[in-house]
Amino acid sequence: MAQLAQTEAMQAMTPPAGSRPSTRRACRARAALLLLLLLLLLLLAAPLASAHAPEPATAVPALGWSLEPWVLACLGASLLLYLAGLLRLWRKAGAGRGVGMRRAASFGAGWLALVLALVSPLDALGGYLFSAHMVQHEVLMILAAPLLVIGRPLAVWTWALPAPWRMRTTRLVRQPALAAAWEVLTCAPVAWALHGLALWAWHLPLFFEAALRSQAVHSLQHASFLATALLFWWPPLAGASRAGHGGSMLYLFTTMVHTGALGALLTFSTVPWYPAYGTATPALGFDLLEDQRLGGLIMWVPAGLAYLVVALVAAARLLQGGPARTAPGAMPPR
Repeated sequence: MAQLAQTEAMQAMTPPAGSRPSTRRACRARAALLLLLLLLLLLLAAPLASAHAPEPATAVPALGWSLEPWVLACLGASLLLYLAGLLRLWRKAGAGRGVGMRRAASFGAGWLALVLALVSPLDALGGYLFSAHMVQHEVLMILAAPLLVIGRPLAVWTWALPAPWRMRTTRLVRQPALAAAWEVLTCAPVAWALHGLALWAWHLPLFFEAALRSQAVHSLQHASFLATALLFWWPPLAGASRAGHGGSMLYLFTTMVHTGALGALLTFSTVPWYPAYGTATPALGFDLLEDQRLGGLIMWVPAGLAYLVVALVAAARLLQGGPARTAPGAMPPR
């Protein structure tokens, strides 16, 4: 029974070596369905966080946890589904088999990063400080997104479903249209361009201040940041065999350059980009330009280091002459 359960889990996650292109496309389509489901569940949480419309403040604001019911419900459902599927799989295949401990830990860490960004006082602080808003965005894009991609809970979420539903899900993801769409979206140049476009467009003053004023626009901003970040991290982390180490290095280095350029523009600007924050920052001891420069540095340095670390790992593997590998915890094709 344990061997059968492990075999089913392996088949749900990776195509066997020498499999036909159609089988590989079906497996990529399963991954597409996972991220679509994950996106629908977790991004329902991100948009429901309140818009950060800065308000005039004469005293230090009281910052608490953002206990929006739907945010908590969506985050809770995603975690419960993962735990249910993991326990069912490990009960049949054995603990740590079928889905590795590192993969499960990665999903858990990514989930906690979402809680930090959307539920902790950081969310409320983003309504008063641009720099805190930047920390929130970076947690979504360079912490939560890659950890969730490495975790890839496709098989685990599948095991949380009743057996008949698992069969229907498998048939659904074998649809050629879904597989083709996923191939396009996770193609490195497309994912790179979508993420870069979202990052630069939303930091234009017109769009950024619109997100501060409108909850609907702010919802779209968070959703696009997390969605494009999940797509962005897929080629170098989950699709390494396709991108190759050299391609991953170029992919990450160019992203580090253009995000660093945006951070530098914010840091060295002598003109406030987002005047709406001017009414709220004095309550926390900042002036508008100081807050903007700190936010620019956060985007420039810590975010750049994240891209650099992953690029250096790819460079080390390239120098060692090793083959491109899947994300940690992933089971190798057989």
